[in-house]
Amino acid sequence: MRKTATVAALLACAASAPIAAKEGMFTPDQLPEIAEDLRATGLEIDAEALSDLTGFPMGAIVSLGGCSASFVSEVGLVVTNHHCARGSVQFNSTAENNYLENGFLAKTFTEELPAAPGSRIYVTTALSDVTDRVRDGIDTMSPTERYDAIEQRRKDITAECEEKAGYRCQVASFYGGAQYKLIERLEIRDVRIVYAPADSIGKYGGDIDNWMWPRHTGDFAFYRAYVAPDGSAADYSEDNVPYQPEHHLKVSASGLKEGDFVMAAGYPGSTSRYATLAEVENTFSWSYPTYVTLVNDWIDTIEEAAPEGSDARVKYESLLASLNNFEKNTRGQLEGARRVGLVERRAEREEALAAWIAADESRAAYGEAIAGLQALSEESATAARQAFWYNFATRPTLLSTAQRLYRLAHERQKDNALRDPGFQERDMTFFRQGMQAIDRRYDASVDKAQWLLFLDTYMDEPAANRVAVFDEALGLTDELDEAALSAKLDAYYAGTTLGDVDTRLALMEATPAELEALDDPFMQLAVALYDYERGLEAEGEERAGRAQALRPAYMEAITQWQRSQGLQTYPDANSTLRVTYGTVRGGSPEDGIEYLPFTTLEGILEKDTGEYPFNAPERELQEIREKDYGKYYSPEVGSVPVNFLSDLDSTGGNSGSATLNARAELVGLLFDGTFESVNSDWDFDPRTTRTIHVDTRYMLWVMDKVDGAQGLIEEMDVVD
Repeated sequence: MRKTATVAALLACAASAPIAAKEGMFTPDQLPEIAEDLRATGLEIDAEALSDLTGFPMGAIVSLGGCSASFVSEVGLVVTNHHCARGSVQFNSTAENNYLENGFLAKTFTEELPAAPGSRIYVTTALSDVTDRVRDGIDTMSPTERYDAIEQRRKDITAECEEKAGYRCQVASFYGGAQYKLIERLEIRDVRIVYAPADSIGKYGGDIDNWMWPRHTGDFAFYRAYVAPDGSAADYSEDNVPYQPEHHLKVSASGLKEGDFVMAAGYPGSTSRYATLAEVENTFSWSYPTYVTLVNDWIDTIEEAAPEGSDARVKYESLLASLNNFEKNTRGQLEGARRVGLVERRAEREEALAAWIAADESRAAYGEAIAGLQALSEESATAARQAFWYNFATRPTLLSTAQRLYRLAHERQKDNALRDPGFQERDMTFFRQGMQAIDRRYDASVDKAQWLLFLDTYMDEPAANRVAVFDEALGLTDELDEAALSAKLDAYYAGTTLGDVDTRLALMEATPAELEALDDPFMQLAVALYDYERGLEAEGEERAGRAQALRPAYMEAITQWQRSQGLQTYPDANSTLRVTYGTVRGGSPEDGIEYLPFTTLEGILEKDTGEYPFNAPERELQEIREKDYGKYYSPEVGSVPVNFLSDLDSTGGNSGSATLNARAELVGLLFDGTFESVNSDWDFDPRTTRTIHVDTRYMLWVMDKVDGAQGLIEEMDVVD
């Protein structure tokens, strides 16, 4: 198998291949290579500027660690999606003071509230290629040695980068492990919620409208970044001051019209455009259908155990929103795969790739690597199916907490550099905040109801998928009826002290022996499962080590083959900064259906029923009836635009991405895709792929006319 030379060839080909379509989530360093097409599509600024992560506009784009966002003022004001900030709104809400229902607006800095524990704003400050250091000599190693070497090298590089206080660094993998980049990021730890409209605006349409068009959702909210008085990253303190970014985006009040150039800059989570046939078949024939059934039962269980209006429901609102979003997305994935014949298309792609390899003897090593990867994919799918229900049966909150604490106790016996990711000193702030946040998102009765659901399905599994040590520790037998199982679980919740935050925090310092001596049922169960789970982990690492040898060769074959057809290769999304571009554009996802590119205020009146989720605030409805458009009126649509469509390539994690016009001014926030386009995670279809954005004109109109947030409008650099 080729070694360093093949990796270099892969990267060179990826950079030089011409573009055939607007498909692609491009890394910023690729953009100068496609400058001609960017200009032809409408970009007015220099494409070279987009590759400078610390210049304008990329220096204004930030990550929230799961969502994207951007700076929009000189004093650390950050705009993102409402659904990205909703967890922080929920964290600060109670049944008596429900900011989800009423909205939240801080009119002064002192009124801003701390975001949910663990909230972060990451500002990228540098990027460098570390491929040679990570990959040196790995081709001659055994799979486990290879996995361990790559993980240790990534940890060592990260540790060196983080010697600079206040920085959180990442070594990211691209092209299936053919390339590694070190990303240096300032970690802003004091994040505060500034403004979020009520759910009746920010979540208008709820789960009914999720992934649908037309849409009328005000999916925007604002955070503020705070640092110590000397400008360094710091934990929350009343002495902290707003962060002053080097760059921030201007906010457009004039907006867009159909056909205008747009681009989005953000941090898409993951795509599987290069997944093998075996991976696709397992996902769409087993994983996704299984998840759809499970998640629907899960949602029903939570809603029954946590009645609407209860404090428990407030605690589980964020989880319910995530589950509903996931369920609808997964159904869309299944429908999209059926509609385009994804499995058949992937089989055809692999047949064509195999024919290309067979046409030249010098490509034989590619065929060997691909055959090995297919076999490994099937093996991994089998292991995932066997562990699926066990993983859910062991996910009650306090059992997961006990497992993390016991794992931490073992990891603390090692030198810090040798600890597994998630358990190093760099992770302890997150760990501690996670322990603290449990109280705001946990209710024992709801947790027990979920556990019963998962155990019921687990116990129906064939013997090969049952775990003897778990069954023995929990006392699960075929004779155990529902009442007896319920009573058994009651004893766990009654006998634990892990529901107390001070206890959890204190146990972070405990030794394995001290935890083993605890008379706590959840901790005893965690201890009993520890060796089995470490064995599962070792098996997974061995498979990952084999993949680290095979997948780069597979990606090189894909890249060379696509290049021979004049196609562009870009890496699958991996939560690193990407840019996607195109135009404001409606569409026709299927025969007889036409999507217009904009929705308007009047559409809210047409949808509104006065009942959730179509229950816009009365003040908003009155402003619409009076046609009080202010300066946000669009002559092209005859009203204030609410949401708009584009043909941009996006996925989860892109939520909150800054949508920019040709001059790199903020014209919207990316927040969703259409139901027909969710399958683009696996297979991009230019006819059906459409992305949904909230228009800045609607954002400004709501702030001005409905919520009285004129102070924030004045703070931002709003341009006509």
